[in-house]
Amino acid sequence: MTTFETYLDARNGTVLDDDLVVVLRNIAEATRQISDKLRTSSLDGLTGSTEVTNVQGETQKPLDILSNDIMLEACRRSASVSFAVSEELDTEVAIHADGKYAVIFDPLDGSSNLDVNVTVGTIFSVIRATTADDILKSGRGQLIAGYAAYGPQTGLVLTIGQGVQMFTLNDEGVYMLTNADAKIVPEAKEFAINAARRSSWDDAVAAYIEDAIDNGHNMRWVGSMVADTHRIFNRGGVFLYPADRNKPASGGRLRLLYEANPIGLLVEAAGGAAIIGTTTILDIEPTSLHQRVPVIFGSKTEVDKISAAYQERVLGAAAAE
Repeated sequence: MTTFETYLDARNGTVLDDDLVVVLRNIAEATRQISDKLRTSSLDGLTGSTEVTNVQGETQKPLDILSNDIMLEACRRSASVSFAVSEELDTEVAIHADGKYAVIFDPLDGSSNLDVNVTVGTIFSVIRATTADDILKSGRGQLIAGYAAYGPQTGLVLTIGQGVQMFTLNDEGVYMLTNADAKIVPEAKEFAINAARRSSWDDAVAAYIEDAIDNGHNMRWVGSMVADTHRIFNRGGVFLYPADRNKPASGGRLRLLYEANPIGLLVEAAGGAAIIGTTTILDIEPTSLHQRVPVIFGSKTEVDKISAAYQERVLGAAAAE
């Protein structure tokens, strides 16, 4: 079987260069280390919460901080990394003055589920950036995107722009290629949404969910974005975290740079679609490092239905004027 390292070496000279290969090897090693820490976290006293809140206003867990430190160290070991951007840090961190790539990451997505042993993950992307101003670019500027899913197995899912590859961590701590061309099926009768927020859904989302239920779709909601994403990659379906209609100024809950953009690139590379209504996620021009957006992604046929509903609303509003 093909290892992660041999996969990268075989593609060096395409999208990848020697520097990017080093960056990805170090990120993969960081996810292996995080996986090891998670496996014994209860034994090592790493469960529970700290008294510290991050820039998002969220209470940090010991494993949030540890995972962030591990990812930062991976960046420091990569001579070509200029900046690191993390969910857990207020602003970008300068790494190497002569670096050319920024690594953007959510070190431990879904950490609120840690104490109940639910799959969590690390989300990351790599962009060209020699100055801090270069970081704020649309998702189309991503060279690489991926995530690690820490569950019954530890998986690493990667795209270097074309196609999606899935790797599984073996007993020797080596990532092995287990799916060389992952695809999201265009249709599937499953959706993931937080039904407790039903009163805040806009009309397009509410109508889609009502129709989906009437047509026998099943609801799946983990509350860990990586876990829900990994299910969609394996079984199809659609994930929805729409904007709160009662708080239009908030624009959504998930973060654009290190959640929506990496997942959006992966989803499109696997034949799916990712939107925030009438706009494709990857076409959004960011305005801040921690900008939040609504997110809808998954099987293309399902997402296209929702997109069409949003387009109808826009046309209807225009006609009313």
